[in-house]
Amino acid sequence: MVDRIFIGRRKTSVARVILKNGNGKITVNGKEFEKAFPLLVSREDITKPFDVTETKGKYDVYVTVKGGGSTGQAQAIRLGIARALIDTNPEFRPALKIEGFLTRDPRMVERKKYGQPKARKRFQFSKR
Repeated sequence: MVDRIFIGRRKTSVARVILKNGNGKITVNGKEFEKAFPLLVSREDITKPFDVTETKGKYDVYVTVKGGGSTGQAQAIRLGIARALIDTNPEFRPALKIEGFLTRDPRMVERKKYGQPKARKRFQFSKR
């Protein structure tokens, strides 16, 4: 298996994922998976592509992730892992697509506009 880098993005997070044959070890930015993501929800989110394809414990994952918060980073990693799994076995594609793991979530933070305190919030209107 040739080492290829797969990119996953979510909000402002960018994850670079490398998948290798192994025993299921996940390394994020040189740290253990559990240390990098202390929340159980984030850890489950990252490992879901392996559950769907029934490949848990078959691949080692090496991730470099930058930007955003923990939720955005976890979902960026999930997208990168899903793309890498399809590269290893194209038969995984329908199962991952049904779960929505191959769709890049396009939602971004709306920019703040001038003359307003936030993106949508307005200053109180005064008639007099």
